[in-house]
Amino acid sequence: MIDLSEIHSFLWCETPDAWIEQALQYQDLMLIDHANCEKKAAGTAMNLMYRYVDDFELLNKMSRLAREELRHFEQVIAIMESRGIAYPQIQASRYAAELRKPIRTHEPGRLIDTLIVGAIIEARSCERFNKLAPFLDEELKKFYFSLLKSEARHYQDYLGLAKKAAAGEAIDERVDIFLTLDKKLVESGDSEFRFHSGPVSGE
Repeated sequence: MIDLSEIHSFLWCETPDAWIEQALQYQDLMLIDHANCEKKAAGTAMNLMYRYVDDFELLNKMSRLAREELRHFEQVIAIMESRGIAYPQIQASRYAAELRKPIRTHEPGRLIDTLIVGAIIEARSCERFNKLAPFLDEELKKFYFSLLKSEARHYQDYLGLAKKAAAGEAIDERVDIFLTLDKKLVESGDSEFRFHSGPVSGE
């Protein structure tokens, strides 16, 4: 089992038990949105590769990350297909969009903040997979536990690249801004269940 103590100490809260209960109730919807999250994660990495072509470390790490996220996407849709779960278009949760609102528009602030957000999303995904997996059937439990190592590395890659982009300047204040938002979004009620939503209000 992978040690997630670094991720647990990085994030400011755990996924609420109410979200876990709802994930078990809406497993089809959870898988559909999980597939969407993997596609978006690959797209984010590709966008960074197109935007910041002068950083070979970033290019290499984002290329590997994009390949891994697309592989995870393929694994999710294979599970969906085997279970007869359709893949409709659904609206994204507010989580990622809200988390990105404080991203600065000038460089290098834009890059630093984008990488910090990437680190938090990967850390939250990792924490959520780990907390949810023990309650799932054997196939999903094995699959979600198998994702932990790569998700934890993605978190470390994003955070390391953010520190590098800051060129010696501390990024703690920026990290705190986004972690505050993550905590708020994870703990507050949402209108619809999604992989990165808070608990659905009224359930």
